[in-house]
Amino acid sequence: MKPPLIILAGPTASGKTALSVKLAKRIGGSVISADSMQVYRHMDIGSAKIRPKEMQGVPHYLIDELNPDEEFNIVLFQKLASKYMQEIYAAGRIPILVGGTGFYIQSVLYGIDFSEERASGKIREELTAYAVRHGSEALHRELEKVDLPSANAIHPNNIKRVIRALEFYRQNGYPISEHNQTERQKPSPYAFAYFVLNEKRELLYQKIERRVDQMLAQGLLSEVEALKNMGCHKGMVSMQGLGYKELLSFLDGERTLPEAVSVLKRDTRRFAKRQLTWFRRERDVIWLDKQEFDYDTNAILERMVTILKEKGILHESQ
Repeated sequence: MKPPLIILAGPTASGKTALSVKLAKRIGGSVISADSMQVYRHMDIGSAKIRPKEMQGVPHYLIDELNPDEEFNIVLFQKLASKYMQEIYAAGRIPILVGGTGFYIQSVLYGIDFSEERASGKIREELTAYAVRHGSEALHRELEKVDLPSANAIHPNNIKRVIRALEFYRQNGYPISEHNQTERQKPSPYAFAYFVLNEKRELLYQKIERRVDQMLAQGLLSEVEALKNMGCHKGMVSMQGLGYKELLSFLDGERTLPEAVSVLKRDTRRFAKRQLTWFRRERDVIWLDKQEFDYDTNAILERMVTILKEKGILHESQ
């Protein structure tokens, strides 16, 4: 019997956090965050991090794991997620992987092998220098020449991932997209259900606008200012997160505050669109469109439980 795994994914602001707690309480699950920002301490408002009281006693992992000056990447995520899953199984509970970072989810679900992604300081330094000299767009065009699928999937501003893809190509002689595609064809080592929570695009965008306003009202600017005073800057992986890089540009005098907020809202909408594009490409996904349930969270929960029983992940008595 394969060990059970439940995935609850979806675009930002879709309501994953509240639903994941309800599901975990219902089935005896523990939550592992598949989010690249919630892993950092001191980054609570901008990452929409779940508060301790909102956890309602449900164990949560990969939240407040690292300091903002530490680097979090796919390899470290996969390693820590696998470790925590073993702890969850040992406790007789079911792991629920929750988040919007599709590549992180994929790495665990299919056990993608990153062993060929050996670090090469010399190649990385050359590519980094090229980006500084010619800009992110020029670097992205270099990726387009050798790995168009990766170039289409990676935003030009995500210099770190563009460099990693180019580095892989130079080291191995074939594209990382080809490697990942091969890895994705492997059967999952888990008995899993991969849910994606979604709602109508216009409603999602309205929620994103409100969420940004709410974050600012809760003190997002003060949070970013405190991080800047701690020595955090836009060159750090942690500061690439939505809400942090935009407000840092204001604090660094590069934009006015209204401009920074406008860019934040725009980029968050674009991010949600890219997330949905990713999930639509994934196989074995079960879509949970909220409008089909009249936006009733309990009805969505019952549908999930029914599917989990049909798949044999839950017993009929659960």
